[in-house]
Amino acid sequence: MNIPEKKTGTTTVGIKAADGIVLAADTQASLDHMVETLNIRKILPITDRIAITTAGSVGDVQALARTLEAQARYYQFTWGKPMTTRAMANLLSNILNENKWFPYMVQILIGGYVDEPTLASLDALGGLVFEKYTATGSGSPFAIAIIEDGYKDGMNIDEARGLAIRAVRTAGKRDVYTGDRKVQVVTITKDGMKDEFVEFKE
Repeated sequence: MNIPEKKTGTTTVGIKAADGIVLAADTQASLDHMVETLNIRKILPITDRIAITTAGSVGDVQALARTLEAQARYYQFTWGKPMTTRAMANLLSNILNENKWFPYMVQILIGGYVDEPTLASLDALGGLVFEKYTATGSGSPFAIAIIEDGYKDGMNIDEARGLAIRAVRTAGKRDVYTGDRKVQVVTITKDGMKDEFVEFKE
């Protein structure tokens, strides 16, 4: 008996600004042709300066987030300083690669500001790329087109935030698996992390 494949979808984006990192994602969880919820968090804080987004299995990314949070606390306790975003990205890459024969079904963005603004994307097998901007999920082709049109080197965190919101919402209007009514936005600067929701009535 053939079991039909269940399709999931989302759109997450990350943008590196001159003074910080912006992560944004829609809040709709879908399974095949059904919308399960309109209020899921797809950006998870790991520390007060690092967060991850996911496209893929929610359970897998939650398990990975718990592991990363524990490793970050252990690092802080051992060395007396916070783990950098670059170091955490490499740690996550190793975890994913070690499990490639039974992989976590995720496509992850990790962003933070510990020593400097850092943004990276990782695939399910641990492939790691450091980026100025990127997008994941079923709506990513629409989102990346908006970002590439609006991105400029040296843009500030407010400009990057506006561009990220516009990219996710545009994806939601064109990709049926991405929600367009609410966007979760996380901004990370040297002053800390801000997690908010932007809602649209139309």
